[in-house]
Amino acid sequence: MNPMLAVEGLSIVFGGLRAVSDVSFAVNKGEIYTLIGPNGAGKTTIFNAISRIYPPGKGRIVFEGEDLARHGRHEIAGLGIARTFQNIELFEHATVLENLLIGRHVHRRTRLWQELVFATSVRRQELAFREAVEKVIDFFDLAHYRDTRVAGLPYGVRKVVELARALAVEPRLLLLDEPSSGLNVEETDDMAFWIHDIRSDLGITVLMVEHDMALVSRVSDRLLALNHGEVIAEGTPALVQNHPGVIEAYLGVAAEA
Repeated sequence: MNPMLAVEGLSIVFGGLRAVSDVSFAVNKGEIYTLIGPNGAGKTTIFNAISRIYPPGKGRIVFEGEDLARHGRHEIAGLGIARTFQNIELFEHATVLENLLIGRHVHRRTRLWQELVFATSVRRQELAFREAVEKVIDFFDLAHYRDTRVAGLPYGVRKVVELARALAVEPRLLLLDEPSSGLNVEETDDMAFWIHDIRSDLGITVLMVEHDMALVSRVSDRLLALNHGEVIAEGTPALVQNHPGVIEAYLGVAAEA
């Protein structure tokens, strides 16, 4: 079976500093695959390369058989890849509904002149967008916040709204960058359920960067451990977390033989 996403020999250098060095891995359809490692390991750099924010210095990133180097960053969502960020990236003075509708923009098919006169095709499209967004709002139980400006929401709710906006894109691959960052224990538990449901109920493949190892163990099928931009282990959560190189990377001491 061909993987949904294949990263092949990826290397990225910033001003002589090698942020990612010859990293390869593959994510299968329907999988929750997580990148772990200490700060500076290269995890978010890999996400940025997949999102086309950074061009790969060497190597290839292939999504469903399509080399992403052939596409600009503005085309990535249209290919079926959506992303959240460690630092929430929402329009704070827009409502929850408006933020999710922005996520639907990638599916816009009408032309400027049609929108200027609010043609029938535009009205049909807007109704379809609203219907799709309302389904996402229902999925995340956000109806209570639908018309609330993001700036007035608690942090934990904002994290869910950002996740909802990514799903409004209707991705086949969802990139989650530190989804539990800033959340309390109860909110992290809820996030674990959302991630499970996104895969099981919606059939979306998930590639995640995460530091919370309890969350990682609960939701991940496989892990890739990185340190200083290099792969040190890959496999099941139990296998990777007990790998001597992973223990040393996190604790700064070599594991006892």
